Amino acid sequence: MNSVEIIDHGMLTTIQDLGRFGYQRYGVTPSGVMDEYSAKMANILVGNGEGYPVFETTFKGVGCKFNGECVIAVTGGENNVLLNGREVPMWESIRVRSGDIIQMEFCRSGVRNYIAFQGGFDILKILGSYSTNLKSKLGGFNGRAIKKGDIIPLKNASKTFIPKMLLRDEIPKFESFQTIRVVLGPQDDAFTEAGHKTFFGKEYEVSRDGDRMGIRFTGDPVEHINGADIISDGISFGAIQIPGNGQPIIMMADRQTTGGYTKIGNVITSDLYKIAQLPPGSKVKFQLCKEEEAVEILRKYRSKFSEAEIEKNIKNLQGYKNYKITVNSKSFNVYIKEA
Repeated sequence: MNSVEIIDHGMLTTIQDLGRFGYQRYGVTPSGVMDEYSAKMANILVGNGEGYPVFETTFKGVGCKFNGECVIAVTGGENNVLLNGREVPMWESIRVRSGDIIQMEFCRSGVRNYIAFQGGFDILKILGSYSTNLKSKLGGFNGRAIKKGDIIPLKNASKTFIPKMLLRDEIPKFESFQTIRVVLGPQDDAFTEAGHKTFFGKEYEVSRDGDRMGIRFTGDPVEHINGADIISDGISFGAIQIPGNGQPIIMMADRQTTGGYTKIGNVITSDLYKIAQLPPGSKVKFQLCKEEEAVEILRKYRSKFSEAEIEKNIKNLQGYKNYKITVNSKSFNVYIKEA
């Protein structure tokens, strides 16, 4: 059976899919990938369904040795990916053979990388998902983060390899300043007019105090009318809590199922990947987004994964030769198809 052996587990690497839904009423958080766009594109590049489980790494990538042939793709934050010591491109499908070693470094921009394996992992689904919930020790590989020495079985990959790449215009830019669009609610009426002006008018900085559960921000405090506490209600991915100190917290994949702080709004779905890829010290500006506008943005975002858009935005590289050139100290991968 094909497998992948972990020779460097990075800083935090877990197995995640798109999440475990239908169990929040029992206190089970959905978990799942932090950057849905990068994870889905990695799967599509290797010929998987977009919801297959992937490796999610944080800050530093992994080192893997392969037992058997496979096709992989690495997406997410800008990183160096080495196959047997030779640099290979991200956002492309890569064929690996038995004995090959993939090694990754620290992200130069962004925070998280995603590695998809054609066929996926041969592991158990727990409550309908492969996602790792670290606090509950549930799902993934033995309910924990991946560590050095782990040997993770892979399902059989297709014998057919069709090299593919995502077009450059579709690759996100993980910059240190991001504009984040927000829909108001459900407790936007708990804040003063001055509080609203502060939240949407000032820049906020990503704190070092953040994880897969939530990202904390520091900046001018957002003013409440009568305090921050409410009767606990449900927490969605991207919910923006404002506790008593007035500093925003954006709830992420491993968020608690309910919470008792006022929520001024929610990050729209298509901007969640930006939050997931922000390192500490990055800056954001929140921008008000009307509900009708958010629905239209969501429709366009989801269409990126449609068959028609995938056919347009993912290039089949069969018959092309790859050359690496350097211009003014910058390296580029160039593909040339012989006539």
